[in-house]
Order: sequence, then structure tokens, then C-alpha cells
Amino acid sequence: MEHGFSPVLDFQAALGESPLWSVAEQALYFVDIKRCRIHRYDPATEALATMELPEEVGCIALARGGGFIAGLRSGLWLLDADGTPQKKLADNPEDQTISRFNDGGVDPAGRFVAGTVDETREKGIASLYRYDSRGLVRLAEGLLTSNGVAFSPDGRRLYHSDTLRYTLYIYDYDPATGAATNRQVFARFGSETDKGRPDGGAVDAEGCYWTALFEGGRVQRYAPDGTLLAEYPVPAKCPTMIAFGGPDMKTLYCTSASIGRPAEELAEYPHAGALFSMRTDVAGLARPLFNPAR
Repeated sequence: MEHGFSPVLDFQAALGESPLWSVAEQALYFVDIKRCRIHRYDPATEALATMELPEEVGCIALARGGGFIAGLRSGLWLLDADGTPQKKLADNPEDQTISRFNDGGVDPAGRFVAGTVDETREKGIASLYRYDSRGLVRLAEGLLTSNGVAFSPDGRRLYHSDTLRYTLYIYDYDPATGAATNRQVFARFGSETDKGRPDGGAVDAEGCYWTALFEGGRVQRYAPDGTLLAEYPVPAKCPTMIAFGGPDMKTLYCTSASIGRPAEELAEYPHAGALFSMRTDVAGLARPLFNPAR
């Protein structure tokens, strides 16, 4: 069934990220990090609504009872359904002049797992964190760009990438405690001729991991044992993250970036920054809701 990605919202997001399907609303949320916005797209009506935030928003997840948990530059926040900050849950413990929250997702028990980005691209100050009612706990450190958070269908495997190090990792994950242990390399990327590197990811119902390759112009699907199964071109050089959605969870959405891209690249890829979609043979997994009481 896969026929490749095509634009569904052909606008030029600066840094589109964090696509998130709401099963209850049958709508897709995604962010534009650099423009401090959350967008809501209704595929049935093609309506697009936009929420303005006071600072950069790296990732979002739906929360029980409505609204979102969001990773902003300053920390993790609860937002209401209109995107208005309601409560700060945790500070970003890093130097916020060069660090902000980036990619994240909810584990099977309702905890939020999210990481940061080192904007110097060289100091390695970024980390991956877990947040629940016990507070913020560091799961991994020494990173450049934390990305790719996703969980296996049974919740016992955590996927996580360090984009600028061209590496995708797996951890043993304990859904009962939120412990992430035994980090191993799942896949490595990049070569002299291919600068594609792992950005945001998602897991399908068969337990396969999908990753968007930033500067690679494609999305790849990996078997649980690390075998590359397929790849699909995206009509943008810098796809950023994917998410399954649609009534049957067989529509794969993909965000992309246009900010900072050379003029010749934007001429070659005029859809840079668009939201894309592709029909798939396999269904995705609905994302769990963040549980503030967990």
C-alpha cells in the first residue's frame, strides 16, 4: 500500500516536529519549535488551528483530563487544551541559554520521557529524562541532540537516538518502575555521501521502529532485530518526525523543517516545512496519555 509521502499541509514550517495523533478527536497536533506554535490539523475538514506559546515548544503529549504536557525551553509544563501554560512541572536543569527540551513521549504507564538539545552542537550537555510524580530523573547524559523516543508494543524496550552522533539506541525498559538500563546501539547512520541522521521515531503494531532521517530525505523502517526493512522518500531534505494516525492508524504523518536550509536546497525541495502523509499496510500504536498522578 505504501506509495510514498505527499504534502497534506503545504506550508513552510520553520522546524515542524512532534506530530501527535488524538484518537478521541481524530485530529493531528504538531509543533513549530522555532515559531513557538502548536498546530491542530483536522483531516476530515482540512481545518488548521494554531496556538501561540510564550517560548519554544520542542514536544507535546496529550494528558489525561485534557490539555497537554509540553517540553519547552524552560522546562516541562502542563498546558490547557488551548495551549495556555497552566503549571510548571519541572525546570530544565541545564543552561537554558544553550539548552531546550526537544523530543519526547509517554511511556505505557503514563510517565513522560523527554530529552534536550545542546545548541552548541559540541559540548554534550544534553540529556534524556523521565518525569513522573517523583520528579525529573536523568536516564542518559552527555548527548548532543536527544531524539527518537518510542516504546515497543509491550513497553519493555525504549528507543532513543542522539541525532548529531548518527546513532540510534535501545534500552531495556521497566514499565513498572520507569528504569532504563542496558543501553545498546540499535543502528548507526551517515557516511561521506549521506548525512541522513535519525530524528523523531515511532513504533508500529508489529514492533518495527520507523525513523525520519534529517538531511536524509527519507523515512526508514527497522525490524526489532535492527534489520532495515524499507525506506520511503520524503519530498523534503529534512523530515523530522513521524506519527501514525487516521481512523485505522494506517496513515503515517511526517513533519519537516525549512529553517536554515540553503537556497538551492529549498529550490530543489519546495515542500520543505510541509506536513506529509503516506498510507501504510501496518497500523501504528496509539500514544498513551500522560498521567499527572503517576
